[in-house]
Amino acid sequence: MSDNRISVSNLNLYYKEFQALKQVDMDIGANRVTALIGPSGCGKSTFLRTLNRMNDLIEGVRVEGSVLLDGEDIYRPDVDVVSLRKRVGMVFQRPNPFPMSVFDNVAYGPRIHGERNKRKLEQIVETSLQGAALWGEVQDRLHKSALGLSGGQQQRVCIARLLAVEPEVLLMDEPTSALDPLATVKIEELISTLKKDYTIIIVTHNMQQAARVSDSTAFFLNGEMVECGETESIFTRPLDQRTEDYITGRFG
Repeated sequence: MSDNRISVSNLNLYYKEFQALKQVDMDIGANRVTALIGPSGCGKSTFLRTLNRMNDLIEGVRVEGSVLLDGEDIYRPDVDVVSLRKRVGMVFQRPNPFPMSVFDNVAYGPRIHGERNKRKLEQIVETSLQGAALWGEVQDRLHKSALGLSGGQQQRVCIARLLAVEPEVLLMDEPTSALDPLATVKIEELISTLKKDYTIIIVTHNMQQAARVSDSTAFFLNGEMVECGETESIFTRPLDQRTEDYITGRFG
């Protein structure tokens, strides 16, 4: 297995009095796709959001334990959360392009971080759209609204927007759940390509998708990480009966 990019230890998360994550221990390998599976409300999206401190935006959240990114605890008080979210970016369940052109969507992050050189921005936009496997489809409509694209194209614009700020880790929260089957195939193919350069963690309700795209799979249930391992082993030789019951459809 690759070296670990993220190491989570004794992680507990509370929404006020409710404990949403319980004693989670997990290592996430670099340049691998890790799938988080489990029934609705089991904590997998909450766990995903702990990896770039998106839960900080929710009132009453309290986190205990440690999340190490390249050996450094991202929950230290002196951590720059803006810089963290630049390194660890997120793609959401529904495509959320800004109401502006394709070009301005992708250039948004670099501009926020101070890039003003027009030629450099053009290069960043082209490279990012190529990275999101979208350049060939939108190069003639860069200055038209991203909202005029199909759902699958909009999601890839969001991925390109993320790539433009040069992250190291990509978090994807059910990135294909709102897409049709053909768009889903393109996103899955893109994930397989991107893992050469990025560490990817994906939440999915789709067991077949987890089996297709991931190298490792973690099964969450009632806020606990029940089991984590190589995807093939989790789906064919799970160690915990609850994992087997879930992936064979006995509940969830």
